[in-house]
Amino acid sequence: MRYLSTRGSAPELGFGDVLLAGLADDGGLYVPAEWPSIDTGSAGDYAALTASVLAPYVAPEIGGDELLGLCVDSYAGFRHPEVAPLVQIDDEQWLLELFHGPTLAFKDMALQLVGRMFDLLLERRDERITIVGATSGDTGSAAIEGVRGCERVQIVILYPEGRTSEVQRRQMTTVDAPNVHTLAVDGTFDDCQDLVKAMFADRSFRESQRLSAVNSINWARIVAQTAYHASAADRMGEIDVCVPTGNFGNVLAGWIARHTGADIGRLIVASNANDILTRFITDRDMSTAPVVGTLSPSMDIQVSSNFERLLFEMNDRDGARTADDLLRFRATGRLDTDPDAFDRWIAPVFDAASVSDDETLAEVARVYRDTGLLIDPHTATGTVAARRLLGDRPMVTLATAHPAKFPDAVERATGVRPELPDELADLYERSERLTRVSNDLGEVEALISRLCPV
Repeated sequence: MRYLSTRGSAPELGFGDVLLAGLADDGGLYVPAEWPSIDTGSAGDYAALTASVLAPYVAPEIGGDELLGLCVDSYAGFRHPEVAPLVQIDDEQWLLELFHGPTLAFKDMALQLVGRMFDLLLERRDERITIVGATSGDTGSAAIEGVRGCERVQIVILYPEGRTSEVQRRQMTTVDAPNVHTLAVDGTFDDCQDLVKAMFADRSFRESQRLSAVNSINWARIVAQTAYHASAADRMGEIDVCVPTGNFGNVLAGWIARHTGADIGRLIVASNANDILTRFITDRDMSTAPVVGTLSPSMDIQVSSNFERLLFEMNDRDGARTADDLLRFRATGRLDTDPDAFDRWIAPVFDAASVSDDETLAEVARVYRDTGLLIDPHTATGTVAARRLLGDRPMVTLATAHPAKFPDAVERATGVRPELPDELADLYERSERLTRVSNDLGEVEALISRLCPV
């Protein structure tokens, strides 16, 4: 499998180079040169299914038996034997629980595997890297957990100070490992994401620090997430899937699974008040607005970086056109897409709804009252949108985080404060390690150079 950039001017690479590079030299995101057909029907358990789905994307650099071993090892420590169990909550609605990994969020589903891929290939190549990532809450802790034991990796996570839950922050800042560094940025998630992209665009800094990415700009993150979409469809037959969405990576993984053979009908995008994706899908209005803080902070995003990969397909894989579109979007805050491309790629596949904080709280309360289950506020935006847009097929909503990651919102809605699993029971007593920084590229680069000598 070869990979090319969505902006058209970077060289094609194999999987290993794409994994370690993260972002393309031209600022684009890597996608496969051609889409394979996936086969999940006889894969068996979750680890085996994941290996089957990922095999064509990682060959020949990771062989079949080697990949299966990585998958088995990645999911062996998850708290549920099915890894990603399906739980019925209504006549035609199910939750796909993706929070049974070590950091209680869906990001573990990919990053436990991606961390092991980094370890394998860096050891094989005798190389070292510095991973930089931006997080709106969950990616940071999952990425740290995935690579904290990697001797050849330094990891630096940028997060927006005061815009994550306390549990999300502490899961990053209480990790006592010499290769882990957390930076609290005075700004929004979009600011953090812009800083990361700017570091990759700074060729001298990128090369001197041997930068790599663990956000969903890294192709390996996205392709690993396609497996649970395929798994749900494999177990249930044709389904619609509802995805609580901020950076578009999770729903893009569903689109890829659908595009390559998974039995998925519609993809429902659930937004909070930061509803740029909902406005685009329902009204073709891709225009930015100020980021609004909500009860579902991991979705408090206006610039969804993974949309670039779908835009590349909408533009008939024309990298130069995609680069021009994104340049205008950055300059004007508005992306104008071709109506014919919208009718071909978006309208038949996607639907969307935005959900207010009041609706989110009411939904957390309703689900608890009707089923006895506690759900987190991100998942609740999904179940609201799913009920609103229920069609003829069973609807699977991705339950993206454990309710204990957002205990204040859950307790406000239900009167019940969810407890952390035993392995995190002392989280609030652990010492924190973090560095506060301004939203300034020079300051951040200088700090990373001091923290992560290469």
